Amino acid sequence: MKLHKIFKHALGMVLHSRLRSWLTIIGIVIGVASVVAIIALSDGMEAAMANQFSDKGVDLLTITAGASRSGGFGGGPPREGSGGASSATDETPELTRSDVQTLRGINMLGDIDTQVSGSADIYYLGQTGSIGITGVDQTVWDKMTNPTIQEGRSLGPADSNVIVIGGRLANGFFDRPAGLNKAISIEGRSFRIVGILNDSSTSIYMPVQQAYQVLDDKEQGVYDRIIVKVRDPDQVTAAAAVIKEEMAIRRHSTDKADFSVSDPAAMLATRQQMMASMTLFLTAIAAVALIVGAVGVANTMFTSVLERTKQIGIMKAIGATRNDILLLFLFNAALIGLIGGLLGVLFGYLLAQMMPLFMNFGPGETVALVRLSTVLLALGVSTAIGILAGTIPAWNASKLRPVDALRYE
Repeated sequence: MKLHKIFKHALGMVLHSRLRSWLTIIGIVIGVASVVAIIALSDGMEAAMANQFSDKGVDLLTITAGASRSGGFGGGPPREGSGGASSATDETPELTRSDVQTLRGINMLGDIDTQVSGSADIYYLGQTGSIGITGVDQTVWDKMTNPTIQEGRSLGPADSNVIVIGGRLANGFFDRPAGLNKAISIEGRSFRIVGILNDSSTSIYMPVQQAYQVLDDKEQGVYDRIIVKVRDPDQVTAAAAVIKEEMAIRRHSTDKADFSVSDPAAMLATRQQMMASMTLFLTAIAAVALIVGAVGVANTMFTSVLERTKQIGIMKAIGATRNDILLLFLFNAALIGLIGGLLGVLFGYLLAQMMPLFMNFGPGETVALVRLSTVLLALGVSTAIGILAGTIPAWNASKLRPVDALRYE
């Protein structure tokens, strides 16, 4: 019997027993959709994470006061009592101009941005609110962070009493938009808006010297963080080690570091590893549904063999070989798996697009990413499950003798 005739008969078997076939297919659909949705979310979140770190710059290192919890590189919060050259041993460690001078002496480093941050009360057209303020070194800030400006410009070296604000602060925080060249009062001081970021934040960026004036708890010459740019992006890890060594010597904290160096590349690798482990765990759970679907396919195939015992006998009596019968039922099982896989990919894609709506992701954030490799893998696995589940019933059908099959009631 030719393959196209075997395929036609197998498709007819699927269509003939519609209810049982579709109930079996639903089991495959649930398993495939779950796996596709989980992998799509994982791939999307990994891509978004990589883009986020790429936007920040993989060649940037952030230095903060206080040792990380792990005692190595990281961005942990400051801990009291660490001590250092810039503060007494019973005070919270600080980053000062002396640390900046130490960093300028490291040849591997380029631009250095000193930042302070805090919250302040703002006033605009009769409305008030508390907003996060970040003071930056305006001579290098735009070169290091590469902010995406929607309107206006970034901070310039000669700027004073001007600010760059987040997109939500400009268009959604107040009743009336805060546009370019509008004045906002911050802690009683007037600042002019020169740039609006293309984001959904309510942040305000200003020259660091002005930030000291509006943030009462900040001391002149003391920084919350220092961001440095490594000249060679391939030497980021080595530069982090040099920074740790040089600053530990200057701060007299060689025994126990009282500062932390955050390496974006290492952080990205750690998060990706955690994401991969979680994805593997969730995929293993979702794969249970595929096993249940495989049991359903096997059950359907065994029932189909019993129902068609006489037909098998007739087909063998008129010349069908054992291989013809085997291929007929294997094609039937493969079609069930393939149809379930196709529908599972479709519903998995829809599920992956809907899940971020219930996971508190911001608008416009790309989370679900269905790759072609994921689709092909899902279809291959679902078809293979159908074939494997139908192998034993198909083998049993092919071994039936025509006389026994024709006698079957």
